[in-house]
Amino acid sequence: MTILPREFYSKDTVTVAKNLLGKKIVRKIGKDKISGIITETEAYRHRDDPASHAFTKITERNKVMFEEVGTAYVYFTYGMYFCFNVVARAPKTEAGAVLIRAIEPEKGVDIMQKNRSRADLKNLTNGPGKLAQALRITKEDYGVDLTKRSKLYITEGVKPNKIIASPRIGITKAVEKLWNFKIEI
Repeated sequence: MTILPREFYSKDTVTVAKNLLGKKIVRKIGKDKISGIITETEAYRHRDDPASHAFTKITERNKVMFEEVGTAYVYFTYGMYFCFNVVARAPKTEAGAVLIRAIEPEKGVDIMQKNRSRADLKNLTNGPGKLAQALRITKEDYGVDLTKRSKLYITEGVKPNKIIASPRIGITKAVEKLWNFKIEI
């Protein structure tokens, strides 16, 4: 499968969030390779998005959102979960990222189950914390270049039939923006 090039991420963050649906996340852990098809994303932009980590200023946590597109933005939330984002924004925009909220497990399902200590396939990767835990994505992956074959990257996948847009989940600001996108496989 072809790895998505940097140019793929150099578009409006909302457009990239839609375009990532159906693409494949590939994770290498030692000699094991696990993967899944992206089924849910959320866009977080910059100055027009008060729900974005990048809305007010650059911090140690969000600085990668202002750097090169096509890199991983991983953060810790609720004192217990990592969330995996892809830096994506239009060339004249200062910051932006797409939260990967869910995947359909494809390869290495047994490893994902072990990483999550659960056998239930329906709830294995259907949330950003679950996804990061299943793929063993941690703060060590912050800033990883996703446009190169490494321990974490994104490739072409399947073409979605229908994209459903709805409000983003778990936020209290900019709730009117329909920047959560889902597909069914």
